Amino acid sequence: MNAHIETTPLTAEKAEKTEGHGFGNRISKPANFLLVLMFTLIGIACLYPVLLVIAVSFTDEQTITTSGYNIIPKVFSTYSYEYLFQDAGKIFRGYGVSIAVTLLGTLGSLLLTSLFAYPISRKDLPYRNLLAFFVFFTILFNGGLVTWYLTYSAAGLKNTMAALILAHLVGPFNVLIMRTFFANTIPVSLIESAKIDGAGEMRIYARIILQLSLPVMATIGLFQMLGYWNDWFTSSVLISSNNLVSLQYLMYKIIYNIQYLNSGMVDASVAGSQTATIPTETVRMAMAIVGIGPIIFVYPFVQRYFVKGLTIGAVKG
Repeated sequence: MNAHIETTPLTAEKAEKTEGHGFGNRISKPANFLLVLMFTLIGIACLYPVLLVIAVSFTDEQTITTSGYNIIPKVFSTYSYEYLFQDAGKIFRGYGVSIAVTLLGTLGSLLLTSLFAYPISRKDLPYRNLLAFFVFFTILFNGGLVTWYLTYSAAGLKNTMAALILAHLVGPFNVLIMRTFFANTIPVSLIESAKIDGAGEMRIYARIILQLSLPVMATIGLFQMLGYWNDWFTSSVLISSNNLVSLQYLMYKIIYNIQYLNSGMVDASVAGSQTATIPTETVRMAMAIVGIGPIIFVYPFVQRYFVKGLTIGAVKG
């Protein structure tokens, strides 16, 4: 008892001395200041180009030609947006196509990717390594553009919204990421307990696996959403109808037409005097703002899951 009484103050004193030296407080104040300063500068470096694009889009075209880019417009002008929205119907129709394809494609991709990744993450699934190899094989080799085009054409998918969705529906890399998450994060004992309670495989998948997989679902969903939203190549190959052109491909066509009119290969009598008033640099920046506008607001809602979805399961312990 006496020994305990004597050692207790020493233990308390030692604990008091080491209390401020835990894992979360190992960084000194100067180092912490340098880290904050460094990440602040990185944040400014990432934000500055976006602000510059916005500023240029609201600058007069002649001012851009004579003075270059400025973070604060010397001559404020909205002519690039007026020119861009001369045919607002096409812009809004492109928005509608891109939003529909992005929403349907992302939801379908998450469903099919998880339905394939979960079974191959189970060690009791026969031939799961062979199935995983098929996924990995498609990362290394593919049939090529001609085969891809002929397959979609033979299936009658040209000029359909289904072509825009199916082109990126299941990504092999996403399957492997989700399989790793399921294998390293979902306890096997939890699945076995659900089976003992009488739950079937689909019930386990719907009520347990999906409920515990919000981080990886948000991460893969963000990847797929960005992929669908920024995809213009599929529209250029498989879509010829103006009613099904995505927003990104519509922007590409507009900037291509502007470059063609300004190239000097158009007869002046045909083009008229309008070629002199076509904004080039400013409308390019305006299209960038129009293109990234909606998708940039999605990231804050999934940001808290994003890092967790990428890192969880990466370290075993």
